[in-house]
Amino acid sequence: RKSERLKLSCQGSVRTKGCLHALKVGWKVCWAKAEEEEEQSRMAFLSHDISMLRLFETFLENTPQLTLLLYVILRTNKAEPSQGLGICTAFLCVTWSLLDYHQSLRSFLQDKYELSRGSSIIYFLWNLFLICPRILTVALFALLWPYAVAVHFPLVWLAMFLWVSLQGTDFMEAPGPEQLYRAMVAVILYFSWFNVAPGRTLHRSIIYHGFILADSTLLALSWLWCHFPSDQDSYLVPVVSAALPCYLLGLALRVTYYKWLHPNVRAQNIDSALCHVRWVLSCLSLPAGG
Repeated sequence: RKSERLKLSCQGSVRTKGCLHALKVGWKVCWAKAEEEEEQSRMAFLSHDISMLRLFETFLENTPQLTLLLYVILRTNKAEPSQGLGICTAFLCVTWSLLDYHQSLRSFLQDKYELSRGSSIIYFLWNLFLICPRILTVALFALLWPYAVAVHFPLVWLAMFLWVSLQGTDFMEAPGPEQLYRAMVAVILYFSWFNVAPGRTLHRSIIYHGFILADSTLLALSWLWCHFPSDQDSYLVPVVSAALPCYLLGLALRVTYYKWLHPNVRAQNIDSALCHVRWVLSCLSLPAGG
């Protein structure tokens, strides 16, 4: 009996130690998992901030330089192959910065679905087709009246700044930095669409693109009206004529993106398909008499 009691006591002690060891290992695993999730959240936060700073650098420095380079080429009617390649690369880089920021934003926000490859391609293309005509018309307007750009930019920037302020952004913690953030966003909006407020963007997009389309059209028409193209720059007529279809194509691609390729739409389609499959399976599992 003593040997049996000793044996049971040893078994109980071993089980207790085993349970304690399992709890210890489980606690370490849970703690390591929590630390890993916290580290991933921290890395996503830093990546989002870096992407935001890269976007500001692109539109505060690279995009004005691209407009200036395009203006110089149009003014001199001379372009080296390296300059043409640089302009194409600059347009791609500006568009890529928008895509990169959007992807990092969706990775940072836990309630957002990430972009698929097809969605990323369409997102990149519609931004490219919208940015190119805008920069071209600004460069043509500067070609006609170089000093008038110094008036046009502050006026449009002020309108965009007031529009962003009316949307009530709260990106920064203090009022001063928030005003600076809105000022930089207004610079981005001078060239490209940039969403700064939560919620549906349909009405805001219509207002913004309607304003930019009207403004760009006026800039292009003023160049055609006041500067009749000569033989040296007659090639600009088809280029300017292609700007409007290019912008409309960008709008069409954007509608396509939000209608069928947006991550939320894809997630809803998947949920609907799963619900339909569950309904079919439940119908098949019913008894014949039921």
